[in-house]
Amino acid sequence: MTVGNRGCYNVPPARHSDAGLPDTSFDANGACRSRGRIHQGTFVNKSEMIDSIARHADISKAAAGRALDAVVSSIKASLKKGDVVTLVGFGSFFVGKRSARAGRNPRTNEPIKIRAAKVPKFRAGKALKDAVN
Repeated sequence: MTVGNRGCYNVPPARHSDAGLPDTSFDANGACRSRGRIHQGTFVNKSEMIDSIARHADISKAAAGRALDAVVSSIKASLKKGDVVTLVGFGSFFVGKRSARAGRNPRTNEPIKIRAAKVPKFRAGKALKDAVN
């Protein structure tokens, strides 16, 4: 299961430009090539994730939706407090710091100042890495 990243959309290659989306190329295997990144597989949205949770846990879709929302909101709340969320065998969510830097406005080519920011990050655990490879 692959979740789309910046620039990759769940739109077939032939209809990509019709949808008014940024130019993204697809290779012969259907892998999305966007901004130098290659994404294999299909995209999974929230409702498909809920269906999968309900099927695997043998619970209703409503209960699976509430469970998924609870997990996501719990992770958000913990990260907002500055905590690290570790799911053994899956990975860790944590807050990283991005320092202030100089940038350039792509339209006008004028220099701009980009402020420092806190950014959410994820580091995959060994079991997840082994499952993918």
